[in-house]
Amino acid sequence: MTILSDVKALGQQIWLDNLSRSLVQSGELAQMLQQGVCGVTSNPAIFQKAFAGDPLYAEEVAALKQTGLSPQQRYETMAVADVQAACDVCLSQYQAGGQSGFVSLEVSPELSRNAEATVEEAKRLYQAINRPNAMIKIPATDEGIEAFETLIEAGLSINLTLLFSRSQTQKAYAAYQRGITKRLAAGLSVENIRVVASFFISRIDNALDTTLPEALQGKTAIALAKAAYRDWAEYFGSSSFQRLAAQGANRVQLLWASTGVKNPAYPDTLYVDSLIGAETVNTVPDATLKAFIDHGTAKAVLAEHTDQALADLAAVAELGIDLEALAVRLQEDGLKQFEEAFAKLLEPLA
Repeated sequence: MTILSDVKALGQQIWLDNLSRSLVQSGELAQMLQQGVCGVTSNPAIFQKAFAGDPLYAEEVAALKQTGLSPQQRYETMAVADVQAACDVCLSQYQAGGQSGFVSLEVSPELSRNAEATVEEAKRLYQAINRPNAMIKIPATDEGIEAFETLIEAGLSINLTLLFSRSQTQKAYAAYQRGITKRLAAGLSVENIRVVASFFISRIDNALDTTLPEALQGKTAIALAKAAYRDWAEYFGSSSFQRLAAQGANRVQLLWASTGVKNPAYPDTLYVDSLIGAETVNTVPDATLKAFIDHGTAKAVLAEHTDQALADLAAVAELGIDLEALAVRLQEDGLKQFEEAFAKLLEPLA
């Protein structure tokens, strides 16, 4: 038994926020799964780092540059192969009950304001990967949530990313319920559709702490997560969703993302130790995973002290800080970062 197994017993899955060819081919990913890791997430920044630093790509990059494929098609050739390989390593996890063992691949960040194009690319990537435990990651812009609803109706498993506020997650839940309802009305099954809603954590504190009194620093993101978890329990415990659950619909799971600590003054496992709760996921970078295995604490605390969390959020609001406006800005910043990483990873493939 490892601490990751203890966390799993408490109802939370720990996923790895990293993917590369070496990680899979060296057997390291398989070893992580044996320790208790339950899935994998990727994004353009992760692939940009992998392509630049992993020598296992060099030969294929050279070969692809001799083809008539576009830089994005060359990227997709390698990324899809990596996701397929990771899905195969994680397949036994998935087959144990369909609750875990997922690997996600993101649509092009350039499509974040185009719902129709997001739907087309998501379906294309899903078919190209052709694995039951693949998740397509799309950003939670208004257009992305519109695409998300369509993709749920189409039967895809989705990682909805770049969520920063409670209202954004509520919009996501409503879109999911509409998509599920339409699919059931068409007489189609919903049992195999899995969704995680990726709520970003450390970026919130990183953006706010310099403007807050010391007593509130390092608390806003965790307070928002606790409040969002209470919202989640209320939404998916409602009678309207229970009617869908009786027909096979799964509950969306909150996924805590950006859980590596950005402020060195904070404990390096802060955003793992503080966010353990049933039916949630925490996707962590390598360094945070190693730190948590070494000295983390496995205790279900996410549902505790929610009233204090709400009081902390109220104190932040009393300072004139609009957390919903901050969420919009952070989502835009996140999209820009992914767009820049995507452009950077395509440069050497041109």
